[in-house]
Amino acid sequence: MGAGAQIPAFPPPQGAPPTGPPPAYGSAPSVPPPPFSSAPAPPPYGSQPPPPGYPPTAQHSPQFGAPASHPPPAPSFGAPPPFGAPPPQPPSPLGPPPTGAAATPPAMAQAAAAQALAEDLQSLAIGAGPGAGGADAVDYSALPRPAGVVVGGEDFAGGADGGEEALEGWGEGLVAGGLAEIEGNAHPRYFRMTCGAIPDSQSLRSRWHLPLGAVLQPLAPTPPGEEEVPVVNFGSSGIIRCRRCRTYVNPFVTFTDGGRRWRCNSCNLLNEVSHEYFCNLDSTGRRTDWHQRPELSRGSVEFVAPVEYMVRPPMPPTFFFLIDASVNNARSGVLQVISDAIRACLDSLPGDSRTRIGFLLFDSSLHFVSLKASLTQPHVLVSADIDDPFLPLPEDELLVNAHESRHVVEAFLDALPNLFATSTNVESAMGPALKAMSLLVSQLGGKVLLFQSTMPSLGAGRLRLRGDDPRLYGTDREHTVRCSEDAFYKSTAAEFSRAQICVDTFVFSSKYCDLASLGTLARYTGGQVYHYSGFHLANDGDKLRSQIVRNLTRETAWESVMRIRCSKGLKIATFHGHFFIRSSDLLAIPAADADKGYAVQISHEEAVLANQTMAYLQCALLYTSSCGERRIRVHTLAVPIVRDMAELYRRCDMGATATVLAKIALDKSLTSRLEECRQLIQNKTTLALREYRILTAGSAALSRTSGYGMPPPSPSNPYGPPQSHLHQPNLPQQRLVFPESLRLLPLYTLALCKSPALRGGFQEMGADARAAAAFELMVVSVGRTLRMLYPRLIRVDAMPAQCGVADESGIVTIPRAMPLATSSLDPQGAFLLDDSTGLTLWLGGALPAGTAAQIVGQDALNAPDINQVPFIPPPDSPLAARISAIVDALRSGDFPGGNGSRGGGEVCHQAVQLLRQGGSGELAFYHSFVEDRSATGMGYGEFVVHLARQVQVK
Repeated sequence: MGAGAQIPAFPPPQGAPPTGPPPAYGSAPSVPPPPFSSAPAPPPYGSQPPPPGYPPTAQHSPQFGAPASHPPPAPSFGAPPPFGAPPPQPPSPLGPPPTGAAATPPAMAQAAAAQALAEDLQSLAIGAGPGAGGADAVDYSALPRPAGVVVGGEDFAGGADGGEEALEGWGEGLVAGGLAEIEGNAHPRYFRMTCGAIPDSQSLRSRWHLPLGAVLQPLAPTPPGEEEVPVVNFGSSGIIRCRRCRTYVNPFVTFTDGGRRWRCNSCNLLNEVSHEYFCNLDSTGRRTDWHQRPELSRGSVEFVAPVEYMVRPPMPPTFFFLIDASVNNARSGVLQVISDAIRACLDSLPGDSRTRIGFLLFDSSLHFVSLKASLTQPHVLVSADIDDPFLPLPEDELLVNAHESRHVVEAFLDALPNLFATSTNVESAMGPALKAMSLLVSQLGGKVLLFQSTMPSLGAGRLRLRGDDPRLYGTDREHTVRCSEDAFYKSTAAEFSRAQICVDTFVFSSKYCDLASLGTLARYTGGQVYHYSGFHLANDGDKLRSQIVRNLTRETAWESVMRIRCSKGLKIATFHGHFFIRSSDLLAIPAADADKGYAVQISHEEAVLANQTMAYLQCALLYTSSCGERRIRVHTLAVPIVRDMAELYRRCDMGATATVLAKIALDKSLTSRLEECRQLIQNKTTLALREYRILTAGSAALSRTSGYGMPPPSPSNPYGPPQSHLHQPNLPQQRLVFPESLRLLPLYTLALCKSPALRGGFQEMGADARAAAAFELMVVSVGRTLRMLYPRLIRVDAMPAQCGVADESGIVTIPRAMPLATSSLDPQGAFLLDDSTGLTLWLGGALPAGTAAQIVGQDALNAPDINQVPFIPPPDSPLAARISAIVDALRSGDFPGGNGSRGGGEVCHQAVQLLRQGGSGELAFYHSFVEDRSATGMGYGEFVVHLARQVQVK
């Protein structure tokens, strides 16, 4: 079926959004009917579900898709059209940017662009049924979803994810834009643009309503079998850089004057070539040794930095453990897990014989641990002075060489779990402990792992209850709940950043502990926040152990700074991530690592990028490696400059765009209400699709005739008809038109508005849980971002024979994913949900008892609360063994289409949460079903209809 063809609207499948007139945008959505007869429907988030059923919708504060106190009058629209989608068309091949644009007649060029755009055009039809414009007018199966997600009518258990198709859906492999095809560009795993082209003017940029920027992961792991980033040492000649803009030499510089000069690709300045670096040119003007020099042939390279790039000798890898020893941590088993994890890492800590290690414990006092190598047992000294902390011992006894003091460190770790076993101390002097640690670590810098179990209550940095005040939500002061209350945390973080100290925060608390304040330390020091709400040793112990091990052993760049340079006419306007901005464009990251992602937005400094066909961006990370070498990791991108809006749409990268949109919304939530953040995302989506509708009006109308309404090329007219022949009539009113590259934009917009970090208000999400989700979403990669927004749902009780079984190379095949709607669930089945932070194994209420026992074991089924039971596969169950293999594959990403350890992605150990249909804890599970109508927003079909109406507004 041709592009733009209309598919007849079908009645919604069973379990799809209900029929009947839908609520207007701004009216309260009703609770959806039960997705299956034997189980009640889930309640809206925020209500308390008394057994055995769920209550009707409760009252909520104004939020996405819900009524405001004074809703504005709904705009008047024409009758919306039927809804259905043509099968996705493959994106048009992306060729190199036109270099002879100036010689091409403008009218002919625009006609050719319209022809290409018509071929790339996608659309959805909205049917006028009994509830015109509502969910009943939507062909549920035609809604765009990530590749590999199968919809009703197909056997969910009859297929398996595999091959390249699965990569596109969660953005973990296939990348739009065509930049990876340009020789000399960095791989997208390191540097990924939201759009594979740059507008040639500010006026064109103003019509591009989506983010124009990039996602960076400069230390991303390299997959096995691929060459590592090459290391280049220029020796005495020094690093080759432009003397004006300071761009590093890269594959896009050009050499002239017989090889004696080189022209900077960013600022066009001619630079002299040193005698040591000189090489003759071939007949094409290229150096004859270009293929032997990684800096001239590879987009990613690492330079060994000379002495002038150092302000002090390279620091040794330093790890300091700041542990809350109050009663919560002492009795929950956290200390045992910490001890086991650190002991398991002692042989694999980076830095070998140079590594430093230290410990400081605190409750209402400070407990300093002497680990001097001459001791046979560690000595613990207690200081009750928390108002003016001091070091009771010399620094070299408290922060020791991990190799020389190995026996003392092991002795301390053996004693740690029982050291506070009888403690009843509930106080926490975290602030004074941070000050004492700073006295000890600030001379070297390093990484601090802070383990906190309660709200700080003594000394500097003590906090108070504030996040559970519903009166703040919906007001101009709402954002204060998501920011640090006490200036102590931001000022301390700034001091730590200057001293090259990074703080990773682990928080274990079932009560409110003001994570927004505690996480400020990680936000401004390049760290990470790990949140365990009500730590349970059986369920969370393995995850905590895995996260500590990963944190201590992953590749880390110490005392690092990062700068992104742009070619003439462009600049970096905004930065997103965890770092401290030292100057206008210099990011201080005391300890960058392989799992951290950052984002930037690009803007124009000049009105027109004249006489340029390519723009260049270069990311440079100056850091100290764990082996003690000062290095500069450089990633370079060449991006075509285009004057055609259609080319921007064709080259848009949905995964990177959704990631940057998420970070923009999260940063805005620190200064605005959540409703404003959600509205910002929706407005960008609406304006982007409206601009595309206007752009494609002529080509869409022409596409209804043969050959898309354009005469074939001829020798006298190779570009098609002149511009005056391209009419621009309005598109048919009953269509939502979108480019293939943005077919998932409505879905990810809806998912982002319903994400834990942005959804609802006070009743829908606890302040700490919301802060934890925001901290996580701010630093993860593109692949994990998309999986957090649209989790993977698979059925595991009735799988094809090949699923859950490893092939010869150890790759496990997993079942195909299903739409995130409760209509996908079957009370007679078992389902696994993966949102990249955790795994939920849901057992239907009508699942045969024998099958349930094969999956989780009879002991788990007999437990009073299955939620508190860890997933331990029965040893004699083949089905459980296959499910366990799938769980391991999802954790590591080692499956077809995955992006884990074998694919160069990060490894995230997710705990498995067991749930029984109708049991406690099921409410959070249903929140992941972003396609359903709920108290926090519209259903997917309703949202697309609403979006289509907004797009048509003039």
